[in-house]
Amino acid sequence: MNKKNIIKVIGIVLTLFLIWRIYLLIFPDKKNSNDSPEQPPVAVEIDSVVYEPIQETRQMTGSIHAIYKYIIAPKVSGRIIKINKRIGDWVKRGEIIAKIDDAEYQQAVLEAEASLKISRANQADIESQFKLAKKEYERVLSMQQQGIVSSAELDASLSRYKALQSRLKLTHAQVEQRQATLKSAKIRLSYTVLIATEPGFIGERFVDEGTLLSPNSPLVSVIGIDTVIVRTTVIERVYGKIKKNQTAEIEVDAFPGKIFLGRVSRIAPMLQEASRVAQMEIEVANDSRILKPGMFCKVKVVLFEKESAQVVPSQAIVNRNGVTGVFAVKKGESVAHFIPVQLGISSPSKSEIVEPEVTGMVVTLGQHLLEDGSRVMIPSNQDAN
Repeated sequence: MNKKNIIKVIGIVLTLFLIWRIYLLIFPDKKNSNDSPEQPPVAVEIDSVVYEPIQETRQMTGSIHAIYKYIIAPKVSGRIIKINKRIGDWVKRGEIIAKIDDAEYQQAVLEAEASLKISRANQADIESQFKLAKKEYERVLSMQQQGIVSSAELDASLSRYKALQSRLKLTHAQVEQRQATLKSAKIRLSYTVLIATEPGFIGERFVDEGTLLSPNSPLVSVIGIDTVIVRTTVIERVYGKIKKNQTAEIEVDAFPGKIFLGRVSRIAPMLQEASRVAQMEIEVANDSRILKPGMFCKVKVVLFEKESAQVVPSQAIVNRNGVTGVFAVKKGESVAHFIPVQLGISSPSKSEIVEPEVTGMVVTLGQHLLEDGSRVMIPSNQDAN
């Protein structure tokens, strides 16, 4: 065979080979295409399904307030001559806090007492005259019936009797008026001594001795902190889950790690239209008095709790095509199966599975790479066996 024929044969062979390759690309071998290489196992981490107590909680922030706070202020004007307490001092109920210069009010009491004495003396004089006029009228009336005196004399006696009767009523009224004036003067005098109506600590002191005060000018504030109130807000989504007397945990920055227990005492019956939140108050016992009004605090309220529930780590929960579930690995196997679940109480760290009952272990890391039936590779220290 000459060289020319050899070249022609080689060209035909190459052409046939190219045609064959093109045919395989257009019409692949179905049998070979189904024989895809086996997927390697996915490295995952697993954890146990346990039965234990679980709580659903909500975190909020708030501020601490005194259980009560009131301002001590004078009801009368005057100059402060004595203040017995300073900021932080303890006061008892009925204890004297301050005194106002009472010279004018003492004088007013003396004047009222003197006016009352004059009115009573005048009353006594009118009573004597009235008694005499009454007897005189009775005598003239008896004599007129006997025809001894004229009707004119009887009329004159009757007029004097009625006039003195009216004057006696007037003096009685004047005495009552003077008594009321004296009582008012004594009350105003008592206002010069400022006392605490409830026990507590002096929270603020607004003035010093020598200050001239007008009525209702604040002197000091008194706060009660044996129990404190935590005020916070509740969003609309949680509003229906919180009930009165639910347990709450309080934590403040001043004492990190220390938990103070309280209870929900009040929930507003309305939500604010602008923010869609409701006001809530939590009462916290403060026997040690270390919680102070004005402190910022974190609030954790327990919404629901169960003593025993089927619980898995929250990171094990996945969503596949709109279905919530977990990937479970049975003991003795290295295959993960997707199990749809119905969730109950959830928290950032763990979630309750209401149904079905899950056996084996659940995948907590690497599940985003899994499908139902995927092979998994488990670290030796987490062997599902």
